Amino acid sequence: MSFKHLIYNVEDGIAHVILNRPEKYNAFNFDLMSDIIRVQKVIRKDRNVRVVIISGNGEHFSSGIDIKDMMGKPSQFFKIGWKLNPFGTNMAQRFCIGWHSIPVPVICVMHGYCYGMATTLALGADMRYARPDAELAIMEAKWGMLPDMAGLQTIRSTIRQDIANELIMTGEPISAEKSLEYGLVTRVVEDPMAEALAMAEKLRTKSPDATAAIKLTNQKSWNGSTRGLLARETLYQISVIIGKNWRIMDIRNRKDPDKPFVKRQWWW
Repeated sequence: MSFKHLIYNVEDGIAHVILNRPEKYNAFNFDLMSDIIRVQKVIRKDRNVRVVIISGNGEHFSSGIDIKDMMGKPSQFFKIGWKLNPFGTNMAQRFCIGWHSIPVPVICVMHGYCYGMATTLALGADMRYARPDAELAIMEAKWGMLPDMAGLQTIRSTIRQDIANELIMTGEPISAEKSLEYGLVTRVVEDPMAEALAMAEKLRTKSPDATAAIKLTNQKSWNGSTRGLLARETLYQISVIIGKNWRIMDIRNRKDPDKPFVKRQWWW
């Protein structure tokens, strides 16, 4: 499948999603947002994918929304925010939390500008590795708006409310180190792609079914009820141990560490 402003390839179970609009600092227009939604669907269906790494081509991860392009095409701006069910998700919201329902770990590699929608996209990932030059910002206040891309769903489980208020209400960029202090990024390293690839290799040694169950349990239960958490733990554990990969993991631990896993179970 081809994408207009996105490079997508899978190698040894590692899916690379590369923002590819470097002449615009990978700013998000309608086409790039559409590419993100489409690639999420592709990954979700591919049970051979073990890890996803999101990165940006060029000098910056992304400068955020392409305001000039979006405002020049009102119909596209409407499509991004429209939804019939107020309790459902629109295109802009799926752009962020669509990564949550993908049953594999998603790692975001960040450098340079990571503004607005770029920070929202990154917060939808499971892990975020940033280069020291990275700058993050939640910028809706700059345009007289409030965050409306489901970013608060990820922010509220990541940082304190008072810190979130400062960042959201001012819209001011913060450094990678400050982002690490606040908990917005997982790690700050000189080569975040190398860090992401090393983590991907570690994750590939684990059962894809167990990894999927862990991710989905955490996503659905982190801010949920204890009753819901207990139910998911039980149901997901049963689902894992009746699958082939649970037995393969046992063989890898006791006899053959190189025995390959089978595809992720269909119910993940």
